[in-house]
Amino acid sequence: MRDLYATLGIPRTASEADIKSAYRKLAKELHPDRNKDNPKAAEKFSEATRAYDLLSDKARRAQYDRGEIDAEGNPANPFAGMGGRPGYGRGGTYGAGSGGGPGGPGFEGFGADDVDLGDLFEGLFGGRKNQQQPKRGFGRQPPPPPPKRGADIQYRLAVPFVEAAAGRDQRITLADGKAIVLKLPAGVEDGTVMRLKDKGHPGTGGNGDGIVLVEVGTHPFFRREGDNIRMDLPVTLDEAVRGAKVKCPTVDGAVMLTIKPGTSSGTVLRLAGKGWTRKNGKLVEGKHERGDQLVTIEIQLPADLEALEAKLEDWIDPARPREKFGL
Repeated sequence: MRDLYATLGIPRTASEADIKSAYRKLAKELHPDRNKDNPKAAEKFSEATRAYDLLSDKARRAQYDRGEIDAEGNPANPFAGMGGRPGYGRGGTYGAGSGGGPGGPGFEGFGADDVDLGDLFEGLFGGRKNQQQPKRGFGRQPPPPPPKRGADIQYRLAVPFVEAAAGRDQRITLADGKAIVLKLPAGVEDGTVMRLKDKGHPGTGGNGDGIVLVEVGTHPFFRREGDNIRMDLPVTLDEAVRGAKVKCPTVDGAVMLTIKPGTSSGTVLRLAGKGWTRKNGKLVEGKHERGDQLVTIEIQLPADLEALEAKLEDWIDPARPREKFGL
């Protein structure tokens, strides 16, 4: 039987965060869509998923650590500790007498595997009542195996940066051809794994699940920083000197941003609520609370500097911006 900790490549002392991190790493590496030429990848992906499911559940993990359940979540060795009584096991001595019969030296007892007690009693009292009835000797007939669930189905869902940031619902087509609307979890990130209950292959014990690996795309000018989104916004020299209202892109569309007169390059302006959905945030009007967008101002000089030089003539800025460095 495999070891779940070894499957995820973590020690038995791993924290919940370690378990989650290890699984996300394996999910990205082993996803079947990324390993089409490696048929064993899907099997390893499923094993990692089953290991994560059990170890991420505190109660089941404790049972597994104590040896009460196996790697499949089934009771481990239910008859452990039920050793036979002295004198009644196979090859054991019956009694302590001195004769050669029962109770005497050399007389070996019989165990449950040696004779069917049902056969013995029914033979003495008139034979079997039902010849078709299965033998009831201890250990004679193991219980039937439990119904087996169907296999999981793996999916990969590519989500654009702006839609992941705003937590917009996604549409995904399942293996049976049906399309469903999938709600992204707050704080979704690249490598997030979502489980669609009963959306896997059918089985006698119920359907398996759908396992969705979320891949968040990159963006040409937005970048994520925790719950915030950062970007650099170029402005002209005259806009920075005189002040202006300029359009600024956000994941929700463009907004007007006020540039105060005398704004320096490197100034950071904040657009509240225009960032990423917060994982542990509150619901505001039915929507997840979001971080902010942080806009760094970059003053862009004109390509043709002759006109600017003519305007400045012999003017020199008296400020000493490098004085704080001792220069």
